[in-house]
Amino acid sequence: MNSVIVVFPKKEVAMKIRNILSHHGMDVMEVCTTGAQALQCADMLEEGVVVCGYRMQDMMYTGIRECLPESFEMLLITSPDKLRDGLEKGVVGLSMPIKVYDLINTLEMILRGMQRRRKARREAARNRDPEQKALIGQAKALLMERNHMTEEEAHRYLQKSSMDSGTNMLETAQMILTIMNE
Repeated sequence: MNSVIVVFPKKEVAMKIRNILSHHGMDVMEVCTTGAQALQCADMLEEGVVVCGYRMQDMMYTGIRECLPESFEMLLITSPDKLRDGLEKGVVGLSMPIKVYDLINTLEMILRGMQRRRKARREAARNRDPEQKALIGQAKALLMERNHMTEEEAHRYLQKSSMDSGTNMLETAQMILTIMNE
């Protein structure tokens, strides 16, 4: 599920952008005025897009980008001169003043890219060989036994850990088996 978090230092600006996005069918999960609020919300989601300004009350957009999981993208809305300085990896920029058409099209482009990557990950998961499936099953079983998780909770933990660390599920399962068997 692709979720949008809107972060601007002025609540009124954030609410206007949320209203525009909601009006065009986008799923806006949260409206925030600080980077910390946005990061807290992002921790509860698997993936999504943060739409933000250059500077929030507590940090700049770069601080938010650094702390976001790899599964999140960022759409930065700022002045043209700040965009000329270059952007961080994983950040798409729009210059102010923004047009509704540009905002919606850019966000849809980002969401389509995320959807393609999600589909590719699912396809790779389906094409795992039996050895790889067994390794992931062992990691799940170990999590279930030692941490008293259900199979679904163990699977979700593996998924979240792999997304947070930027590795695939197989590599995460190998790390968990190594760490927990020490």
